Amino acid sequence: VQLQASGGGLVQAGGSLRLSCTASRTIHSSNVMGWYRQTPGKQRELVATLRSGRDGNYGDSVRGRFTISRDNAKNTVYLEMNSLKPEDTAVYYCYAKEGGATYWGQGTLVTVSS
Repeated sequence: VQLQASGGGLVQAGGSLRLSCTASRTIHSSNVMGWYRQTPGKQRELVATLRSGRDGNYGDSVRGRFTISRDNAKNTVYLEMNSLKPEDTAVYYCYAKEGGATYWGQGTLVTVSS
């Protein structure tokens, strides 16, 4: 499976961005898609993941500001990011887990200026 992420960019603090990630084939809805992020020198951290039919699972630092959603017909997962803060600046990686396999996208850079 190839994951293609888009939507990153530069935004001012308090602004919003929407990330999209499309899989090259269907990820069964019972499996997980989502987002992680990473900054230089730090481990990759959970942003949000979603299994269709269930509530999203969010990292503590984004809960209440970010919303994950999924369109299974389009093999796409979205991340709506609101009230962005400079500390949200990172490379955001799309993620999918299907059975025993884990897939990562190429990453999209989000920069939040103060």
